[in-house]
Amino acid sequence: MTKYIFKLAALALAAALTFFHPLPIAAQTTQTDDSAQVVEEIFVVAKRRAYQGNFDDLEKPSADQLITEALLRDTGAINLNDALDLSASVARQNNFGGLWNSFSVRGLSGDINLPSGFLVNGFNAGRGFAGPRDLAGIESVEVLKGPRSALFGRGEPGGTVNLITKRPQFETAGDLRASYGRWEQMRFEGDVQTTAGTGDEVGLRLVGFYEDAESFRDTVETKRVGLYPSIAWDISASTSATYELEYTQQEIPFDRGVAFSETHGFTPRETFVGEPGDGPIETEVFGHQLEAQHNFSDNWSLLAGLGYRDTSFEGNASETNFDGRQTYFLDGRTLSRFFRYRKFDSDYFVARAEVAGEFDTGSLRHRLLAGADYDRFQLNWFILRYRPGSFPASTDINTLDPAAYLLLDVFNPVYGQSPQPMPGPNTNRDEDLQGFGFYIQDQIDITDQLQVRVGLRLDDFEQDLTNLRASPATTTSSSDTRISPQFGLVYLAGEGVSLYASYGEGFRQQAGSDYQGNQFAPNITESAEVGVKLDMAQFSQGVSGALTLSLFQVDMSNILVNDDRPEAVAIGWFSHDAGTARSRGFEVDADLAFETGFNLWLSYAYIDAEFTSNNPEADWGVLIEDGDPLINSPEHQANLQVSQRFEVAGMAAQVGAGLQYTDERLGFTAFDFYLPSYTTARFFGQVNPSERLTIRFDLDNAFDEEFYTNSYADVWVEPGAPRRYRITASYSF
Repeated sequence: MTKYIFKLAALALAAALTFFHPLPIAAQTTQTDDSAQVVEEIFVVAKRRAYQGNFDDLEKPSADQLITEALLRDTGAINLNDALDLSASVARQNNFGGLWNSFSVRGLSGDINLPSGFLVNGFNAGRGFAGPRDLAGIESVEVLKGPRSALFGRGEPGGTVNLITKRPQFETAGDLRASYGRWEQMRFEGDVQTTAGTGDEVGLRLVGFYEDAESFRDTVETKRVGLYPSIAWDISASTSATYELEYTQQEIPFDRGVAFSETHGFTPRETFVGEPGDGPIETEVFGHQLEAQHNFSDNWSLLAGLGYRDTSFEGNASETNFDGRQTYFLDGRTLSRFFRYRKFDSDYFVARAEVAGEFDTGSLRHRLLAGADYDRFQLNWFILRYRPGSFPASTDINTLDPAAYLLLDVFNPVYGQSPQPMPGPNTNRDEDLQGFGFYIQDQIDITDQLQVRVGLRLDDFEQDLTNLRASPATTTSSSDTRISPQFGLVYLAGEGVSLYASYGEGFRQQAGSDYQGNQFAPNITESAEVGVKLDMAQFSQGVSGALTLSLFQVDMSNILVNDDRPEAVAIGWFSHDAGTARSRGFEVDADLAFETGFNLWLSYAYIDAEFTSNNPEADWGVLIEDGDPLINSPEHQANLQVSQRFEVAGMAAQVGAGLQYTDERLGFTAFDFYLPSYTTARFFGQVNPSERLTIRFDLDNAFDEEFYTNSYADVWVEPGAPRRYRITASYSF
């Protein structure tokens, strides 16, 4: 710990020294409408965001996507899953019974037993157990494809998702919104802001939501509430600070979805396979973000920040048993279950400082980012479990004790027939991850057309893993150092056209340890990408927006697999970091707006993601063979959204439609179980009876497609919702 105190002191000293030896700063990107962005010709004139530089989209050697608030509104998205469905490069992964967000980018994901890491304003916020992320308070969503460890540090292997929050805009305005939908969904949102101070130098904003909804799943009801106040203070013409608070509390039943049998098919999608008497899982998050920016001049800036986030997760769950304990595989009607009690807690702290800007060396223009950060992530896992014994496939179900196996008739469920079992010890573990990183990135204009990007990040981190079930408790400690480089080329081929190529390496820390108590090596990714970008405004009058085509390959190593070495098998069931995989494919992304009021969003991806080594699977020990596909990774995925603005009877109006296609994909690693492909359609229409009032109607899954979005195994499959509607009224002032 002493080592990190010295590093924090060094970080603070480095930030202070920049006031005397300033480096250049990045330009402010401003949103001028729903579809186009322009970059100011001079450097920072207002606020900027961490890890961003003075780059037009054509100058970035990556195929990033920006999902704006306008698009989120048009598509009726209210949670992070809805938003990420708009990107064909992102696929849903096991969401832990609906209790967290989990996704893959370009076919690759991290630990299937943990939520996916995502960022909020550059701060790591996906860690922990806060429940699924609502979009209240979110201004836009960035899908940053490819490894980003050279800037952001430890992250997901296929790419990074960054949420940009709503901050004060130094105006007095507001928006109130109320929705009612199928299955008694009631939702209220509010967004109010104003100013304070003698010169309106303080901006205040409060965003919040409340939702109470039943579900197409029998007995399932969720309650959510969130408050997101923020304060921005323009201390002087060159210095500003922003503070944001995040509070979300959710009550969500643990829902493992449906089970599948080759003989009997899926259980009914409306049947909840848990026990209502178990009560909901309660999650809570309480977080803070503080950022300060100082502009030394039009060309130099410092951005520093602190973040703290506390999350908790607690509750009971009756869950579907696996093969060997699963009665549904025998009669196609009776489901057997086991029981768990969970209590998870996490604390996350981060401090960072970054300088950015531009300077010249001879005829070369440099745009530089340089910074350092420290973070500490602490989590505790406590699980009690009751699980009935296994039985042979020839067993007569009538001979099994219904109370012992928590049996449930999936076609005529009668809940509460068996007393809640008494669970025994299963997991009690503390994990403490600490890391310090330094990064630098320079994009150099070699000529008016050719730019080169080089970057490097050095990370030094430690892990303490404490087994609290042992008597006495035992702690294993380990440390590692990682260097993550990045390289990129951008060629501005003509007005509105750029070609790019890039290479990057990334890593993701892995929880747990091997049979010797050693920390697992991180997932390592190596990514290569080429692409072309078009600014459509340069090719056709009356249209704005961008078209991007990209080809990529990502190789990942150190995937956790079962440790079948004799010395490990002799003492138990362990994993080791020996697996490898590869993902390659191409993407087409378009975001276009026409002067006629027509808007189009298109995202298509072909992704071939497969294992490239033979190893036994970590959880089941079944052999994974070279060429086997990765779980929940469709080869083809596409999302299309269109809308048209017009007037009717003197009132502004808009109609739109969308299609989501997801290809067949593996649903159980190393097993021959596939989720079927699906296509869903949605429609919406809205009208403005007055300038301030909007009435909107959404119809999702309009043709009532029966589909399944993700799975962990053949007995834990999440079904998609049937046809549903929602009516929303909003009032702005």
